[in-house]
Amino acid sequence: MLQYLDQNKHLIGVLLGIVFGIIARLLMLRTDYRQYPTYPHGRIIHISLGVIAAALGAVAVPALYNKDYTAITFLSLAAQQFRDVRKMERETLTKIDSMELVSRGSTYIEGIAMVFEGRNYLVIMSALLTSLFAVLFNVWIGILAGGVSLLLVEWLKSGKSISHIAEVVSAPVIIDGPDLLVDDIYIMNVGLKSNQQIIAERGIGYILKPINANSKVTLSNLGQRQAILYDLATIMGVYRDDGEPALIPMAKLDLKDGRLAVFLLPQERDQDKGKEVILRVPILESAVRMPTEAAVNKKGAGELG
Repeated sequence: MLQYLDQNKHLIGVLLGIVFGIIARLLMLRTDYRQYPTYPHGRIIHISLGVIAAALGAVAVPALYNKDYTAITFLSLAAQQFRDVRKMERETLTKIDSMELVSRGSTYIEGIAMVFEGRNYLVIMSALLTSLFAVLFNVWIGILAGGVSLLLVEWLKSGKSISHIAEVVSAPVIIDGPDLLVDDIYIMNVGLKSNQQIIAERGIGYILKPINANSKVTLSNLGQRQAILYDLATIMGVYRDDGEPALIPMAKLDLKDGRLAVFLLPQERDQDKGKEVILRVPILESAVRMPTEAAVNKKGAGELG
């Protein structure tokens, strides 16, 4: 058995790489409250791409080992294909977004598309490392390297959330004549008495308090605010229909101290659940700003999160 494994190192290395690459993609594939990727067809597409990425990563090692440098060409071609996948995801989600009562926003969409592209590269990494150690050493070392790569994938697949950059507290929704406020932060003007009554009965509000200067700038990003509203509306429902601008969820800043007020009319009026939802909203990579890292601000607040 050991002699067979030694004689077929390259074949075993490739097979192990493909297996661990596919496992890595399955670990990162989850259809959650956003219902994306869709089930089952969206999942089939992403699993198929994961198999291709795993095969490319696994085959690259024996190819380079045999001085077949055209393998690099195939990897660069794969990178181009995965960039096309990102473009496809962006276009698909943008079209879907126009049909939502509360939209994701372009920043959230770009973040999702970026994640799907990046995860294919993680699959290539997992397959390549597994194949590399299996070919250079033996099958068992390859399996160990594959296990370590899966731990690395698990660590890299998730980013930070709002809980890392802000404190969230429930706040009263106040109707003062036509003015709508969450705590002391002005949201908008509501003219119709019927809408004022609905808001008084069903409205809930939250205040997000940034923990430092970087957090303040990140929360002020319009894309990050829209992501908070979208997650709240998706999980808790939204009490509105198309063509009712007065009932749309909103997020407004207090320009004095950077606090963010969030207003929502949910189907399920559960204040504690809403707070938990906000804390778990992902921080969008393209929304992150770190002004304290600028040379002129080195004496400013600490790093994000």
